[in-house]
Amino acid sequence: MNNRHINIAVLEPSQIIYEGLSNIFLKSGQYFQLLRVDTFDELENYIGKKKLDVIIINPSQIQNKDKEFIALKNAQTDTYWVALVYTFFNQKMLSLFDKTIHITDTPDSIIGLINKINESNSSASPTAGHEQLSDREIEVLKLVAAGLSNKEIADKLFISIHTVISHRKNISQKTGIKSQSGLTIYAILNKIIQIEDFSS
Repeated sequence: MNNRHINIAVLEPSQIIYEGLSNIFLKSGQYFQLLRVDTFDELENYIGKKKLDVIIINPSQIQNKDKEFIALKNAQTDTYWVALVYTFFNQKMLSLFDKTIHITDTPDSIIGLINKINESNSSASPTAGHEQLSDREIEVLKLVAAGLSNKEIADKLFISIHTVISHRKNISQKTGIKSQSGLTIYAILNKIIQIEDFSS
């Protein structure tokens, strides 16, 4: 493993939990540099100013901000997003994250997770672990982003509505995004469509 600093931002409202996490990283004897942010807006403002390898977030801090979170995550493809969980969150919320840390995890398992992230980060981006969209799924995604209904997509591609729905389900599973606006942002950020396509 590289002996470089691993830059970690932590968005966690509880001082006690942040201090506990900070202590785990400090006692590991490894090169972790921690930054605490208090709000999602502060994280958005900070991201661009410094390279962050890992962002650990209490999922309650992104409730009702799914679209903003997905857009920020998709724009930061070299960053791993880790949920810090100590209460119940539904699977849909947790599926937005790359990894999960539970409050009951041991210090060794937390450090082990961060080390695995660091090792894979040095060889590939986190999105490389996600399944790639097929050519047909990309075609469907372009038309979804253009605002076409399932029926209009079916007519344009000469396939059944059932097949369109099946492709959309696969796209959502592979990207972790369900809404049309979220998929549009994903398509723009991954250069599947151009922003100029919307200016006409």
